[in-house]
Amino acid sequence: MPILDLPDAAVSPPIVTPFDADGDVDADALANHVDALVKAGLDGMVPCGTTGEFASLADAERRTAVETVVDAADGRVPVIAGAADTAVSRVRDHLSAAAAAGADAGLVTLPYYHTSTDPAGQRAFLDAVVDDPPLPVLLYDIPATVGESIDVDVLAGAADRESVVGMKDTTGDLTHLEAKIGATPDAFAVFQGVDAQLYPSASLGVDGGIHALSQAIPEVFVALADAIRDGDDDRALALHRRAVAPLFARCADHGFAPATKVAAAHRGFVPDPRVRPPLTLPDEADRERIRADVDAALDVV
Repeated sequence: MPILDLPDAAVSPPIVTPFDADGDVDADALANHVDALVKAGLDGMVPCGTTGEFASLADAERRTAVETVVDAADGRVPVIAGAADTAVSRVRDHLSAAAAAGADAGLVTLPYYHTSTDPAGQRAFLDAVVDDPPLPVLLYDIPATVGESIDVDVLAGAADRESVVGMKDTTGDLTHLEAKIGATPDAFAVFQGVDAQLYPSASLGVDGGIHALSQAIPEVFVALADAIRDGDDDRALALHRRAVAPLFARCADHGFAPATKVAAAHRGFVPDPRVRPPLTLPDEADRERIRADVDAALDVV
């Protein structure tokens, strides 16, 4: 996708938002995390996504997170800033703030309270959001939190707009994903959002993935992306089955912001796995299981 200057099989993390002992956004920890992940070889940064706990952040904190990530990335990788909200005006405000911070694109979901229940409602919402936006937009299909998936015909119509350059698909439905790829132009980038489906969806033509666990085990995801690009199926399958899939299954039991923070803190990427209510951390026994799975995943590389 030339507009974001990403390689094939690009992997970018929906980066966590670290909090300090007072519960405030820890901008220094976030900047250090970004720098470490860029140096580890990841291809982009995605602040204020689901794993970044955007729904628990005030608007000023969202701006701080995006500004911090853009500054820390320092032009080395593109930044796709989460801009999800329930009102068209608020989504556009988030896009404007992301553009002012220097982000390269925005990531937009359907509204996650008033589900439209009809493709016409989805179309009306997205048309209003992406009408001459201040920066390119990627759509984010995550029915588990929004309540519905983006209709394929609605997606196809949005993809014809110059302002809509791609999407993140976190439906977990590979058949639906294949239909979306077939319904959108070749230049429209499709990123897998389910960590354990990067390798299975590579043959369908995805352009890469936006994966929470890549910020805890970047070595694994960099190696997996390299194997996919090189056509080394044996290597890619081994990394998928022995490293990514087991850790993903473990973390899926606890929610990806808490589990990813536990895994990232174990690696020293963030100083503390603290999350905000209503999220809670796994108990100590489960944290230890996550740490063990992280170590086992790294042994595969």
